[in-house]
Amino acid sequence: MSRKIKIRTGLALLVIGLTVYYFSLPSRLFADPYSTVLEASNGELLSAAIARDGQWRFPIVDSVPDKFAEAIITYEDKRFRDHPGVDILSLGRAFRQNIAARSIVSGGSTLSMQVIRLSRKGESRTVLEKIIEIILATRLELRYSKDEILALYASHAPFGGNVVGIEAACWRYFGRDARELSWGEASLLAVLPNAPSLIHPGKNRNLLKAKRDKLLDKLQAIGKIDTFTCALSKEEPIPDEPQTLPRAAKHLLVRMQAEGHAEKKIQSTLNYSLQLRIEQILNDHHQRLTGNKIHHAAAIVADVKTGNVVAYIGNVSNGTNYRGDDVDVITAPRSTGSILKPFLYAAMLEEGKMLPKTLLPDVPIFINGFAPKNFSKDYDGAVPADKALIRSLNIPAVHMLREYRYEKFHSLLKSVGMTTLRYPPDHYGLSLILGGGEGTLWDIAGMYASMARTLNNYFEHPGKNRYNRCDFHPLQYTRATADSAQTIAKGIDLETSSYMSAASIYQTFDALKELYRPGEESGWRYFNSAKKIAWKTGTSFGFRDGWAVGVTPDYVVGIWVGNADGEGRPGLTGTDAAAPILFDIFSQLPGQKWFQLPKMEMEKITVCARSGYRNSALCDEIDTVLVTKNGLQSIACPLHRKIHLSPDRKYRVHSACSPIDQMASVNWFVLPPVQEYYYKPKNISYRTLPPFRKDCQSSFNLVAMDLIYPKPNARIFIPRDLDGKMGNAVFELAHRNSSITVYWHLDGIYIGTTKKNHHLIVNPEQGTHTLTVMDENGEILEQNFEVLSKM
Repeated sequence: MSRKIKIRTGLALLVIGLTVYYFSLPSRLFADPYSTVLEASNGELLSAAIARDGQWRFPIVDSVPDKFAEAIITYEDKRFRDHPGVDILSLGRAFRQNIAARSIVSGGSTLSMQVIRLSRKGESRTVLEKIIEIILATRLELRYSKDEILALYASHAPFGGNVVGIEAACWRYFGRDARELSWGEASLLAVLPNAPSLIHPGKNRNLLKAKRDKLLDKLQAIGKIDTFTCALSKEEPIPDEPQTLPRAAKHLLVRMQAEGHAEKKIQSTLNYSLQLRIEQILNDHHQRLTGNKIHHAAAIVADVKTGNVVAYIGNVSNGTNYRGDDVDVITAPRSTGSILKPFLYAAMLEEGKMLPKTLLPDVPIFINGFAPKNFSKDYDGAVPADKALIRSLNIPAVHMLREYRYEKFHSLLKSVGMTTLRYPPDHYGLSLILGGGEGTLWDIAGMYASMARTLNNYFEHPGKNRYNRCDFHPLQYTRATADSAQTIAKGIDLETSSYMSAASIYQTFDALKELYRPGEESGWRYFNSAKKIAWKTGTSFGFRDGWAVGVTPDYVVGIWVGNADGEGRPGLTGTDAAAPILFDIFSQLPGQKWFQLPKMEMEKITVCARSGYRNSALCDEIDTVLVTKNGLQSIACPLHRKIHLSPDRKYRVHSACSPIDQMASVNWFVLPPVQEYYYKPKNISYRTLPPFRKDCQSSFNLVAMDLIYPKPNARIFIPRDLDGKMGNAVFELAHRNSSITVYWHLDGIYIGTTKKNHHLIVNPEQGTHTLTVMDENGEILEQNFEVLSKM
């Protein structure tokens, strides 16, 4: 073979050899499953889940604590910083020792070689395997720095039992972070991978202590520690039984795993100390709630400015997964009750469809078979809008939604962050405002926080009246998502496009800051709070869910109370069950400020003091209030009428029966008949219209009566009684004149007469009917209804 061919062959073999050498080290050394680790914002461990193979193995550390690094290098590989992955002197020494002992007593392995051995699990300790470790160790040194190799070793070394890696070992044996290791603890962990079975409680304790103390002596001899430190370190006890890892925010840990963060170490936005305090608050209240067989509660606290969650308690624990303790209720869709009413209130103000104190109807209603009722089963006739919101009255809310339109409200809720409305608007209808749709505590707390953030944004551009009105974004629990979840208003004309203005949000929060809540739910309470908090409660049908959400310029707090399996309980209301937790949590949060008034976005107008509408020429009592700019478009008061009275002001008259110069013209506050029927007993200052004088025939320009039940084109169901007999329906009518007589006819047949209290028991057959009522003055009211069934 010619010399040239030999050279080419040699070069080819060299290239092949170098290529094989280069690719000999796998791109991923370790395929081990890791624990999922949740840390607080300051790096404190909150919770961790064991790896899929049953080992406590935390994800690879970025760096190794200095004390452990010094201890492990001194104990295992004193020339670690200088050799290329193989220590020839150590190998030679090991060779001599093994020959002398005629068995393998020393491997002479460097830390780099041990990393390779740890990655090649199950390989027998043969000469061939040692050669492979040597080759791969040198290749390892070319890919990684010394500190990275040390981190790989510290992350995968066995520390006894099912504990792998220094971080898991520190928490299992010492109950704290690796950064807080003492010299005695670092030395103990350094000797363990060499003999991990020594850590077992009750076995070889003296031998383990002797190995640790010998290493401490070495560290003193080479000047790493002084004599005093060495002596103190030797006095440290050997750890007993492994400790349980922290279990704070355990539901968030499970959520992280489900959302793609499994087998990672995630630094969350949670505040460590606040998380622990709020968990304790929930556990304290849980003791009270379990007396009523209410077994679960959840709480979330977030920073308004960023949307970062600072406390996350997905559920309280009753012990060992009692009836759904593991359910993360923060992400579970539940009936919303009344918790969405502030969004409708703000939307109505935003569009100028009402003013803060506009009177809203609060009377029985029947809409296509939908017959909502107030929580108290009582009616006020008419209620100012802000008071209806504070008291969470259902009937006014339904009237508001009917005017705003449930299709628009459905779209609005989705726009501001509600992700659980999976069906079209018609699926929910008007029930959407009363809990007909489901929401999650996560979404709802984020929506309230976004309202507060939008209001705060108004003041970040002083003198400009241009701000981000669309700064609605979800909450976030990791730093990684904080930037991407911020404003969604890019490219939007902020002057013309908005979800809600600062003015409408401010007026909503201003109403919600009232502490006294008398009627929304049973057992109203006066909560003592040094802070101004805009808060709202909600209770779902059947007492299954109790909600409370509160917001300040700095924080939003969301509470849910109930049973994860949906079992209802008497007294399970937002006011009684959830609100006390809300206020206890707010007492732990810093900050006393309240939202500033966005004056530049509001207009000062005069309104009718009685009705809350913009005043008309007929309004006698006037108030001056601030409203949204669109409030200028709201209608003038329709509830004041000009009437004409006899000279003694006892009777109504008109020009056909009285000279004009003998009539006294006055302005009168007049509610529709049904509203007046319920309003008058609760408002003693309300004056009903005087009757017409006997010689004056009514011009009927003002309706005197209206049916409370049935409503026009109502479809009613009349069941049988318990004894099997056909049931009855009770028809009810409101009349302005309490002493007047009313005559009732069904399908043209006279069926009865009523006076004062106009209630009539009726037994109609199945089918369509026409009801006609006539008062003694000849005024007639006629409407149709249908009886669906009597079975």
